[in-house]
Amino acid sequence: MANSLRLVSNQLSKLGKAMLIPVVAMPVAGLLSRLGQPDLLNLDILKIASDVIFGNLDLLFAVGCILAYTKSKDKSSAVLAGVLSVMVFRQALTYLNESISMGVFGGIVSGISTAVIYNYSKDWKVPSMFSFFAGEKLAITLGPIFSLVLAGVFSFIWPPIEAGLDTFAIGLGSMGIFGVFLFGFLNRALIPTGLHHVFNAYIFYELGSYTTANGTVVTGEMTRFLAGDPSAGSFLVMFYVIMVFGIPGVAAAMYKTARPENKEEVKGLANSGALTSIVAGVTEPIEFSFMFTSPLLYLIHSVFTGLAGAVLYIFNSRLGFAFGFNIIDLVLNWNMGNNVIYIIPVGVAFFFLYYFTFKTIILKKDIKTPGRSEAISEDIDEESLKLSHSNYGYMAKKLLQNVGGAENIINAENCVTRMRLEIKDINLINENNIKNTGAKGVVKVSKNNIQIIIGTEVVHVMKAFNELLSESVSEGVR
Repeated sequence: MANSLRLVSNQLSKLGKAMLIPVVAMPVAGLLSRLGQPDLLNLDILKIASDVIFGNLDLLFAVGCILAYTKSKDKSSAVLAGVLSVMVFRQALTYLNESISMGVFGGIVSGISTAVIYNYSKDWKVPSMFSFFAGEKLAITLGPIFSLVLAGVFSFIWPPIEAGLDTFAIGLGSMGIFGVFLFGFLNRALIPTGLHHVFNAYIFYELGSYTTANGTVVTGEMTRFLAGDPSAGSFLVMFYVIMVFGIPGVAAAMYKTARPENKEEVKGLANSGALTSIVAGVTEPIEFSFMFTSPLLYLIHSVFTGLAGAVLYIFNSRLGFAFGFNIIDLVLNWNMGNNVIYIIPVGVAFFFLYYFTFKTIILKKDIKTPGRSEAISEDIDEESLKLSHSNYGYMAKKLLQNVGGAENIINAENCVTRMRLEIKDINLINENNIKNTGAKGVVKVSKNNIQIIIGTEVVHVMKAFNELLSESVSEGVR
């Protein structure tokens, strides 16, 4: 039973990674939509271009799922198969039942099914006369064909599922202030598992619907807001309070409670973490610094997130995002929101709420947040790495050594802030040494899957890590 739960958790974690692909496309869609508004450039062609992206979110989700689930270095054939599959699935489903609209879920189903087909079919043996279609290209043929079967199945099973999702959406909306609080709380509470992306997907991309001036129907809090729906944004506005004000409050509390000899070092961590949250809307560098050392603090953080949403709901504040919940989006989308001004006083209040709450609990319970532990001995290389924080090659080398070497790696990839490793033997993982490289934490998702929290520079570390893996393959280590 435990193994089954870990397997499900791992697969959902991969699905969470797949959600990042459409998120990457949102900034350009939001920017085009905003620039096309009457108070800026007032160009319909920009809004039309934005609608094209919003109208093909299922395709983006399909590509994301293929990249997350395909077990291959070169995923180009799988992506092509997925693109064809989702287009066939979409049209076939419409033909069989015009009233059905699966939205992003159609892309998820098509993407995952194509990835499974690719993983199994790429090694199949076929008659020599069909050798051209063999190997990785076989999925390009099988994917669209299987999509026809899937369309037939979902034409029957999706209507009751859709009815259930509609009931959930109506229920969440009808909960009013409690619904907003619940979403905010779960959004933060699920981050340790990586499943917040899955939970967010429905709210961001499916909750509610809105028809644009040119007849395009868009769904989801985020997409509806960017498309000009004046009723969208109630479930999103809270995150500006957290990212722009709350997380900096946590950073200030960490600096204040650090040991005197560590304050200068913690100052750099706190400033960079706060700035990353304010400018980029990325909270993990600060969140991961207390998430694993104090579940109590993280529970409070989750409650405060929901509370921020509840307070802004009372003021009827609404605001969405395109780039992220950061100061840039706050300024850029200010005129598209409703009662946005309340974000400022509520945000200031939450800065102090976070600061005094975290400071009090850290001191009272002696929580070992950054700078509160006694200095540990480190070798000169790791001290250098910690100071410069740019020696990604050395960090990757140390990480590889402490996850059991290249021969222990089955698959390696990353999301925005984490390395996600599928491994053979979890007993070879040395958590302490991994953290000594500068990593902020290690999450053991299952007996064969771990996540190493790096922060926003994970892409550089992952690049160096993959280069080391490639070198090991060429040398016959793996």
